[in-house]
Amino acid sequence: GGVHVTPPPPSEGAGGRLEIFTTRPDTIFGATFMVLAPEHDLVKQITTDGQRQEIEDYLQYVNTRSERDRMAETKEVSGAFTGAYAINPFNGEKIPIWIAEYVLKDYGTGAIMAVPADDERDMRFAKKFGLPIVEIIDKSMYPNATIEDKLGKMINSDFLNGMEVLDAIEAIFQKIEAMGIGKRRVNYKLRDAIYSRQRYWGEPFPIEYDEEGVAHAMKAEDLPLELPELDDFKPASGGKAPLARAEDWVNLPNGWTRETDTMPGFAGSSWYFLRYMDANNDEEFASQKAINYWQDVDLYVGGTEHAVGHLMYSRFWHKFLYDKGLVPTSEPYKKLLNQGMIQGVIESIFMLKEKVDGNTKFVCANTVNKNELDKYVQIPVLVDFVKNYGANDSYLDAQAIQQFIEWRPEFKDAIFECGNGSYHRGVYTNRSEKKEGRLITYSEVGKMSKSKYNVINPDDVVGYYGADCFRMYEMFLGPIEQAKPWDTKGIDGVFKFLRKMWSLFFDKNEKFHVSDEPATKEELKALHTCIKKVTDDIERFSFNTCVSGFMICVNDLRSLNCDKRSVLEPLVKLVAPFAPHIAEELWHRLGHEESVCLADYPVFEESHLVEDVVTYPVSINGKKRDLIDLPAGLSVQELEKTALELDSVKKWLEGMTVRKVIVVPGRMINIVVG
Repeated sequence: GGVHVTPPPPSEGAGGRLEIFTTRPDTIFGATFMVLAPEHDLVKQITTDGQRQEIEDYLQYVNTRSERDRMAETKEVSGAFTGAYAINPFNGEKIPIWIAEYVLKDYGTGAIMAVPADDERDMRFAKKFGLPIVEIIDKSMYPNATIEDKLGKMINSDFLNGMEVLDAIEAIFQKIEAMGIGKRRVNYKLRDAIYSRQRYWGEPFPIEYDEEGVAHAMKAEDLPLELPELDDFKPASGGKAPLARAEDWVNLPNGWTRETDTMPGFAGSSWYFLRYMDANNDEEFASQKAINYWQDVDLYVGGTEHAVGHLMYSRFWHKFLYDKGLVPTSEPYKKLLNQGMIQGVIESIFMLKEKVDGNTKFVCANTVNKNELDKYVQIPVLVDFVKNYGANDSYLDAQAIQQFIEWRPEFKDAIFECGNGSYHRGVYTNRSEKKEGRLITYSEVGKMSKSKYNVINPDDVVGYYGADCFRMYEMFLGPIEQAKPWDTKGIDGVFKFLRKMWSLFFDKNEKFHVSDEPATKEELKALHTCIKKVTDDIERFSFNTCVSGFMICVNDLRSLNCDKRSVLEPLVKLVAPFAPHIAEELWHRLGHEESVCLADYPVFEESHLVEDVVTYPVSINGKKRDLIDLPAGLSVQELEKTALELDSVKKWLEGMTVRKVIVVPGRMINIVVG
């Protein structure tokens, strides 16, 4: 929420009112200039003759900039002075009125009061154009407060002086309303989604503009509208989209013109899954028969960034079709799963901003004070150089420092201050001969990025470990929804597991061997425990725990020296979705000609998990005195009788009275005596 403020008209000149929307009316005494959106209706009216050429030149520049460019620009500021002034309604001071691209016409009123002491972009603008900066909030009592925090006491603010910020906001609200120059209002930041693109590739909009610039939809019989042939795909003059180059296509015989922007990739992809239902239909996107049969998508898997763009449009598109009665479901997807990103580890070294005795100097990351980070430049390094990459004690040794210098020759004369000496121009000077010199690096989890030099090439991993190992390790990293840092050290565990599984099918002489002998109860129990776990976990998309289940099963079968076909064949089928290449190889060695992908999925049989024998701890007054193996299925009375007849128990009962026997079937037996 905020307030609309309408300053009184100036005492000289044309007069008029300039409406602004602000969430911080308490800062009005620090407003040292106003900024209008370049497209604001008042710009032409208030610009003085002396400033008109400068304003027109700036407007011409803004016309070459898309709204997205203007929204994204955060570093450079630009603007032009109109020559006009507004009058501050509280102190009567004249405030110069500027225009700048960072103010957008469609948000708020298209005009802002600029308070450089309390807004970073206004601060940069004021410094660039030499405009006054008036401090209006004393934050000295809040040393950790940022410029955005509503903390501190008002200063240089007339009747607000001495008030805490939140109190000042309420006081100024009341004053503005009492003066009749503004009112409270909620202004939503939600703006129209930017759907158009200034590029060639994309669906053209079927929109035509008449002589007065009014948009009209093309007639249905003239559709589809196809892109014209172009030799040059660069933007046209004046920052216009590339399609503006196709003048014969843009300019229609009746004097109308076509829209030259194109739709984003989200357009076609908003309904492609519906087209899959009836892809060869030339009459409609899909027949009602096909749509009613297939209905909505059962499962859609996509990353969170993907969801923000494509899925938002797709859902809107589907809702429209539903309202038109063209699809039977109000939602396009039954289930949506956002998989987490596999992240990398960013390794950095710290360089002092100021040279030491004329030399650039690097220091160990563990010596850098977090409160003095502004004294350093953090430089990412190739993770290939780093020892113990990703660990708390990651570092560069002398050889790695030399690799870094060869990679970044601008630092060939730098001093690298290591924990046990320094490295300078190829010479390492130890403080102690017993310790290795290490330049400690800073490890942090982040996105894999070329600019951070931490991209892991999957081809290299596949080349060394194999595609199945790489695939299973990706699943093993953690829950599918979570972002997970890549750690090459952990892949060895999956690699060893696959080798162990492979070894089940070979004898001591490394010859392929399976037995047609019946499987033992223990072997079948291990197999069906795995079938149940993996099947249940697949339904929950818990692929990392599936891999854990495979590991447990293979370890159990190896300890049982299992070589039974009746166990190993189902295991191959079960592991096939996770390690398809190894599974396919083993499947064919087992004598099958068709792919394992065509085999029936293993069926879980609960009978194999039923225990024939249960081990009971027998306790007296809560203290365990014995362990006893008893047949499963015994009644409580039979369990009680058997326990009391044990020789190991009888000796503890001499001279005692059995008050009661507590039996928990399948768990424990406790005899209470007194």
